[in-house]
Amino acid sequence: MDYLKEEANRCLLCKNARCMKNCPVNTPIPEIIQLYKEDQIEKAGEILFRNNPLSAICAVVCAHENQCSGHCVKGIKGEPVEFYKIEEYISTRYLRNVQFGIAKESRDDRVAIVGSGPAGITIAFELAMKGYKVTIFESKDRIGGVLRYGIPEFRLPKDILDTLYEKLLQLGVKIRFNTLIGPVITIDKLFYDGYKAVFIGTGVWNAKTLDIKGESLGNVHFAIDYLKKPDVYRLGKKVCVIGAGNVAMDAARTAKKYGAEEVRILYRKGFEDMTATKAELKMTKESGVTFDLYKSPVELLEEGVKYIETEKITDDSGNVITKPIEGSDGFYGCDSIIIAVGQSPRNNIIANNKGFEINQKGLLVIDDKGHTSRKGVFASGDVVTGSRTVVEAVNFAKIVASSIDDYCSN
Repeated sequence: MDYLKEEANRCLLCKNARCMKNCPVNTPIPEIIQLYKEDQIEKAGEILFRNNPLSAICAVVCAHENQCSGHCVKGIKGEPVEFYKIEEYISTRYLRNVQFGIAKESRDDRVAIVGSGPAGITIAFELAMKGYKVTIFESKDRIGGVLRYGIPEFRLPKDILDTLYEKLLQLGVKIRFNTLIGPVITIDKLFYDGYKAVFIGTGVWNAKTLDIKGESLGNVHFAIDYLKKPDVYRLGKKVCVIGAGNVAMDAARTAKKYGAEEVRILYRKGFEDMTATKAELKMTKESGVTFDLYKSPVELLEEGVKYIETEKITDDSGNVITKPIEGSDGFYGCDSIIIAVGQSPRNNIIANNKGFEINQKGLLVIDDKGHTSRKGVFASGDVVTGSRTVVEAVNFAKIVASSIDDYCSN
């Protein structure tokens, strides 16, 4: 608490706050810090929740170095104010203490939400608080989507998701677990049963492949699958992770946490090209994971990974590219290999329901308000944009919730 007060007192309470401008959901940071200093924690928590129902989660998993902290004036010549730690304290306390009830002005309109990831949870809160009858359809046995099954416990404690679940129930939201929308319960069936609008927020759960030989071998795993339940895997002493994003870092740190003696990340470029945040890279290095850079895998074997070394060159057009170095073949021996090079959407809904437009990547096509090509059906989140940040999902989900409200009202 003393540290948080010190951070609050360091804030300049800028009138034209750069931290707020660079937050995807425009969190009113100066106002929140002022309320915190005045010990108005409940009021600050309510403002944060109304602005972002997943504030308590974003405070933990956001790429703060690119958003609030990364644009703090204090960070120009010194250390930025760590607002996200203040936000985590306020939002978590508010969620645990607040008692919601069913909205006083109830609506007869029923809305189906397919998927309980960041977008689905946000829209459920937004519409339930406006009095809509909301039902969430979740294919797994817990809510959270990527928050629960894609982010390790040591990075995001899952009890906050359980708290959000209780708050949804307090608002009258119905949740059907272990229910896959698409092949049996179709979109047509939802409309037939009286749902006025349907929201699709199913995320991206199919792993992308390397398109090299050996990806179906028994010692090869996809990170998106491994992170769902790492305790059931027996990876052995030496593990190789292929990839350079936050998911790759999470998989590597998890493997280390679950007993692997040596975990190595293989990447075809350099540190400056990695999509993982600086904070994630720092924590991954500190956990004892090693990095093998400028090495591109060419084949996966039961004994390890064959690779070729790469280098950066400038092509004839002046572009910097990475190309393999002829004759530089190498081999890294390991017990298990984890592939973490991205995800793509599953097509359960598209394959079993007509009228949806998708792009070349298999992502749903929507307009700027979240309308799909099918009347009454909306979408947002990773199933539309591909893998993005939680706060970006929340931001657009709020727009889509407003769009659903307009559609049902008119």
